[in-house]
Formats: sequence, structure tokens, C-alpha cells
Amino acid sequence: MNIQRFTAPTSREALAKARLAFGDGTLILSNRPTATGVEVVATAEDTLTALDHSDSFANRAKAQTPPSRQSPASAAESRNQVEDDATQLAMSTLSFQDYVRERMLRRRHEALTGQTEVAVTEDVAPPRPTTGSVRVAPVQLATPPQLKAIPVQRPLAAMAPVPAPAMSQGIVDELHAMKALIEDRFNTLTWLGQARQNPIQSNLMLKLIRAGYSPTLARTILERLPEEIGAAESVRWVMDVLERNLKTDATSRPLHEEGGTYALVGATGVGKTTTAAKLAGLCARKHGPSSVGLITLDTYRVGAHEQLRAYGRMLGVVAHLAHDRAALQDLLSLLGNKKMVLIDTTGLAPNDPRKRGMLDVLDLPGVNRLLVLNAGGHGDTLDDVVSSFKSNGVQQAVLSKIDEAAKLGPALDAAIRHQLVLRGVTMGQKVPEDWESADAAKLVRMSMRSPARSAFDPTAADLGFFFTQSTPSHPGRLDA
Repeated sequence: MNIQRFTAPTSREALAKARLAFGDGTLILSNRPTATGVEVVATAEDTLTALDHSDSFANRAKAQTPPSRQSPASAAESRNQVEDDATQLAMSTLSFQDYVRERMLRRRHEALTGQTEVAVTEDVAPPRPTTGSVRVAPVQLATPPQLKAIPVQRPLAAMAPVPAPAMSQGIVDELHAMKALIEDRFNTLTWLGQARQNPIQSNLMLKLIRAGYSPTLARTILERLPEEIGAAESVRWVMDVLERNLKTDATSRPLHEEGGTYALVGATGVGKTTTAAKLAGLCARKHGPSSVGLITLDTYRVGAHEQLRAYGRMLGVVAHLAHDRAALQDLLSLLGNKKMVLIDTTGLAPNDPRKRGMLDVLDLPGVNRLLVLNAGGHGDTLDDVVSSFKSNGVQQAVLSKIDEAAKLGPALDAAIRHQLVLRGVTMGQKVPEDWESADAAKLVRMSMRSPARSAFDPTAADLGFFFTQSTPSHPGRLDA
């Protein structure tokens, strides 16, 4: 008999191996789970056909030969045939019981048709030997069931593996997203475990979070922290990384000396009008009042034009009002010979429907956007503002009200992650004195000063919540 056993991690792979060995006429005799996967015992239809033919021939020969005259050679051949069958099958208990039941039912059918007279007992134990009969070695079976006249159904070709239908793209995307989420959570937990074992890294992580830096940026920096570095050196190393990644105009001329046309944009109440007046005052002090032009687009806020006009009178500069895009173009043409032209705009929330129209008005050649950010704003609010007012190319920004900020970490974090170029910082209401150039080292030192403890400061036990709940994002290129 050509009966083979196939083992694979899954039943589909085991069935595929069987079909590869026996072709389309594969018959599955049994399948069962094992410690290494799934085991399938299979053979070909031709093998069982040959077995049926050999059994019928042997039964006819036995019927024609009297039992008392059976030769010792025939007895040994019969015993060897049963032992060979048991050895070759080498299948599971249930599968071998099915095989024995099939053979005994076939012999009962042959006895009823008159081809042979074989007594079939109700169990599978071998019959007691009589005079002249041949004793057959019994086959050991584990708890054999009572034999019943139930026809054995052979496995059909329909049991062959059927290709699973292709999954929709939506399901595939969800599976990929779930895989990425699981991998991110495991990586975060592993990293947190390593950080807790390193007291220096754990203290730095807590210091950055308390300073207002986001978990994303804090983890990105600390993952690059050199090994075997002392506590004092590690703090200096972190501050150096922050300074290198905070872009400023330190290598170029100050904004009021460089000149150009700038439209100050941002949310409501961040200090755009005051910032425009300070820049106009610095330029007027350097190049004279005639070198500055002031334009306002703020027609919504009560007294907005009067406020800018009052600053202009103080500086000796005339402030103009533009109601629409055409008026703005005319004013820009009129002020084309000025060293610096500053455009004050209406303060709008990031989700304000008027924001798109205002930005379209400013979409003119030669007009640069200068984003004004409140240094004391919340990190999520700053992210929303930067994303809403972001322009093509290099995004220039000014940090306002740094004297009112309890923490500078959120503002510097947003500037680093969004690759903003800081052109200056403002503090106070004095025009134009309360203006400073953006100094990365000074700003980082201010942000890393230990602030007064508050209810919003996390503890070491809260860091797991901060990092496992943070959404993975890439802050762009980080120079460590």
C-alpha cells in the first residue's frame, strides 16, 4: 500500500502536500493535530482499488480452500499481510478503526452475497481459533467502539482545500493599521522599561515633559542619548540637541534690517498689531520713518485700524486700510519703494471659515507670511495654528508674549517639529523696545529652567500614560 503521512503547520499546507504527492485522486484517510502542527494520512484512489481487488482475490481463494487444509505457509502469509497492513497504515487510532470497520463490513457484504462465509463479531477483537483455523495476531486498539453496520464514507475530492476569497482593501488596511498599533505599543513599553532602568534617562524624560516638551520629541531625543554619559553631561547634550534643531535667523540680518513685505497672520489676540508696530519702529529708527509702510486688513475688530494708526502717528508713519484684494494691490504698488511694508491682518481661529478668504487675499507676489505665535499657548493649540496657517516654502514665525509664558517648552517644541524659522521674540507692550532677536541657546535655557510645581506637572508614575497614549508621529529630520 502507498499510504503516506504529511505534517505541516496548518491543515491547508498538509492537504496541499498530499495533493502534490498523489495528484487529483488524493484520498484523505485521517487528520489530527500534533505538537508540530497538523498531521494528514493520505493515499491515492488507485491504491485502495488495488487493495479491494487483492482482498476479493484472497477471500475467494480462502473460500475454495478448506480451513483444515490451510498450509502453514498460507497462515504465515496471512499473518504477515495483517502485520504489514498495520505497519504501513501507521495512522491515528480513529483512522485505523475506520479502516478495520470498512474491511469487516466489506467481508459481511461478501458473505451475504454468497462469495464467502466469514463470521463478523460485534467487536473488533479477533475470533477464537478453532480446529484447523489460523490464529491471527490481534492488533492493539485504544478503546475500540462497538461495531455497527454504518457505511464508511470515503473522503471525496471536495475535501481538497478551497482557495479563500480575497479580502477587501479596507480589511487589509485595518489589519495593517492594527499591526502598526500593536508594534508601536510594544516598542513603547519596551522603551519605557529600559528608561526606568536608567535613572539619568528617566530623570531627563521627566524634566522635558515638565518643561512642556511633547512626549514625541522627548522620546526622539532620548533614544539618541549616548550610553555611559554622566548626569551633567547628559543635560548639556539634550540642550545642545534642542539648540541645533531650533532654527533662527542668527546667521542672517535681523528682520527690520533685511526689509521686505510681510503679512502678520495668526490667531486672535496673539499680538499681531503690536508686533507690526515694533517692527515698524525698529525699521524707522534704522532707516527713517519714510522707509516704512503700514497696511491693515482688519475690518472686523472694532478700533483695529485706529490702533495701528495711533502707532503710526507715534512713529511718524501713515497707516492705510485695505478692504479687499484689489485695494491691497493698489497700496502695495503705492508703497513699492519702501524698505519694509507690514500688513496687519484679522485674527482668526484655525477653524474659522473666513480664514481661507483672508489667505487668498494675501496670495500675492512678494508678500511673505510672518506667523505670530503666543509663546504661552498650549501645545495642541500651537500645533493647530501652525498647521492651519502654514504656507509653502520656509515658514517664518515670531514668538510673542514670552514674558507671559509659564513654560516655553510647548512653543519651542512646535517650532522644532514644524521646522519653523524664528525671526524674533517679543515681550511687553513697549514699542519698539520690547523686541529681541531669536537666540536659540537663550530660549532653550529659559525653557529648561525648573518652573514652579503645578497640578499639571506629571510624576514619574505618569510617564507610562504619557507615552503609551501618544500618537506616533515623525517630527522630521532631527540633528542629534
